[in-house]
Amino acid sequence: MKASVLCSAVTLAMMLSPAWAEVKMSGFATIAGGRVLSGDGVAEFGLPPTFLANYPQVGVYEEEWSFKPDSRIGLQLSADLLEGLSVTGQIVARGADDFDATFEWAYISYQLNDTWTIQAGKKRLPLYYYSDFFDVGFAYLWLRPPADNYTWQIFNYTGINALFNTQLGSWDVSGNIYTGREDDKENKLLSQFFGTNPIREIWKDIVGGVISFNRDWLDIRLTYMTYINERYRTVNGVTERVDWDGELERRGKFAGISVNIDYNNLVLLSELNQLDLDGGKFDTYMVSLGYRFNTVTPYISYADFDSDGEVHNTTSVGFRYDFHNSAAFKLQYDDVEDKGFDGLMVAGDSKSVTFGVDLVF
Repeated sequence: MKASVLCSAVTLAMMLSPAWAEVKMSGFATIAGGRVLSGDGVAEFGLPPTFLANYPQVGVYEEEWSFKPDSRIGLQLSADLLEGLSVTGQIVARGADDFDATFEWAYISYQLNDTWTIQAGKKRLPLYYYSDFFDVGFAYLWLRPPADNYTWQIFNYTGINALFNTQLGSWDVSGNIYTGREDDKENKLLSQFFGTNPIREIWKDIVGGVISFNRDWLDIRLTYMTYINERYRTVNGVTERVDWDGELERRGKFAGISVNIDYNNLVLLSELNQLDLDGGKFDTYMVSLGYRFNTVTPYISYADFDSDGEVHNTTSVGFRYDFHNSAAFKLQYDDVEDKGFDGLMVAGDSKSVTFGVDLVF
C-alpha cells in the first residue's frame, strides 16, 4: 500500500466529524543546541571537527553553536473509526531538514481480538529498542539514543505487520511480525555525509520479528530481520547500479538483544546488535547506567561500532532533570573515538556538549 494513499486516508479521517470518528491528537518536541569543543575532523575528506549525533537524519554539530541537529517537533493524529478500525498519521519537522514537515508514519490498524492487531502502511522499522519512539526525546534517558548503535541509513518501511500481546505466567509478552520494503530515492546519510553523489537505497523483501518479555523491573527484547539490498548512484546525471564484488544485490541479516533494568532508582540499559551483509559483519552495542535522585538522573553511557575498517565509539556523561510532568532538561557531553582505517573514518575524534528540553503534549 503506497504511503500517499495512506496519507490521504489519514487526512480524510481527520476531517470526519465526531459522530463518525473520535480523533485524538498528541505531540512531542525537542529544542536542543550544542557544539564541538575540540576535534580532528577528517583531512582526507576535507571534514572539519565534526560530531555526527544522528546518523539517519545526518544531525551534525561543528565548532559553531547550532540548534538544528537535534531539534524537532512532531504531531500525531489518530482516528478511531469504531469496531476495531483506526487510522494514524505522524508528521515530523526536524532542524536537520530545515524544519520541512513530512509524514513519518501513515497506517491503518484493525484489532482482531484482545491479542492480535493487524496494521498496514508506513511505519518505523523496529530494529532497535528505541526505534518506535526514536523522535520522542522525553521517552528516554539521554539527549539522543547512542549514535554508534543507531547508525543505519534506513529507518522506515512500507508494508504490513501484526502486533500481539499476551500473558505468560507472570511475564507480559508482546511482539511484532512484519514485512515490506523501503525505496529511498536519495538517501540522506549515503548521499550527503558519506558521499557527494545522489544514492538511491532500496531495502526489499523485508521480513522480521520482535518479541519482548517484561516482568516488574526487567525488560528483555529480541529482534531479527532479513532483507535484500539494492543501490543506485547518479554521477553527472547518469544513474548506475552499484555492485558488490560483481553482485547487484546483497542479503542483510540483522539480529539484536536488549536487556533493560529499572530497579528502585537504578537504571541499566543495554543493546547488542549484529548486521551480516553477505558475510561482512557490523557489530554494535551500547550500555548505560543511571541513578535517579528525585527529579534528577545522572548517567554514563558507552556505545561502540565495529566492522571491517569502520570502528568508532562514544563515551557520554550527562543528566536528565524532570522539572515538569511533561518536560525534561538534559545536558550531555560526548567523547568520540574514531579508529577507522582504509578510508573508513566517519568524522574523526571529537569532544562535544549539547543541552536541550524535551516536551510531550
